Amino acid sequence: MEIPVFVLDAFTNLPFKGNPAAICPLMHELSDDLYQKIATEMNLSETAFITRTNPSDSFSTGSRFRLRWFTPTNEVNLCGHATLASGAMLFEHQNNVNPTVVFETLSGDLAVTKKGDGYVMDFPLNPPGQEVQYVAVGNHPVQDVCLSPTTKKLMIRLADSCDRSVLTSLKVDAAALQSTEKSGRVKGLIITAKGSPDCQPGYDFYSRFFAPWNGIDEDPVTGSAHTVLGSYWSEKLGKKKMLAYQCSSRGGELELEVRDDGRINISGQAVSVLQGTITI
Repeated sequence: MEIPVFVLDAFTNLPFKGNPAAICPLMHELSDDLYQKIATEMNLSETAFITRTNPSDSFSTGSRFRLRWFTPTNEVNLCGHATLASGAMLFEHQNNVNPTVVFETLSGDLAVTKKGDGYVMDFPLNPPGQEVQYVAVGNHPVQDVCLSPTTKKLMIRLADSCDRSVLTSLKVDAAALQSTEKSGRVKGLIITAKGSPDCQPGYDFYSRFFAPWNGIDEDPVTGSAHTVLGSYWSEKLGKKKMLAYQCSSRGGELELEVRDDGRINISGQAVSVLQGTITI
């Protein structure tokens, strides 16, 4: 069996930045076991598998597809960067003729629209839920701690006295995180800080994201985390449109627009770095 595979770096216009995702367009569904083995072999934050909803469609003509995401250890319910990369693969490598493609996923229908040099994703908004009483981040002051029960992401906001360099230099022990939290309530940790809107390019907030519970010590750029962050910072800053930067070592930029219908547009670019064949 030969399976085509594309690796694209999402939320960047430069190779080897942003977040890499492996994308496999499939003519037929495979077993869950094989999906997981391929994702483990690729060893990226996510490997995405695209299949056609209508057998008479091709990847060039179809407008609706099924999409599933796997980390090296398990399937996940929502992934932003691999959705962006999947849309980019269809538009750039399959020359898809539609202005918008829709993916049927575990998180419902997710649309990706080509716009200028990049892509706009229509995603659910996940407001952070209950506040958590106390969390320590080294010796740094913490302003807010919230848990998003839908996404199982714990969000920690550093105090405004902490600038980007504090967030960038944080050392997080992923193994300790995983061993400390075993209740199943948390599957990802977001650490965020207010941005520098007056300094070019004018980021409204910064973040980093850790998910050892899903086999990812630190995710370079995380679309799903911004369904939580976008909701939180929109309320705190009084803004619907925001520019965000995830300051991992690779780094990535996301444009956000919180909509009145309870969803969020997440926009970014993607660049292809590899095309090949998996032979089984």
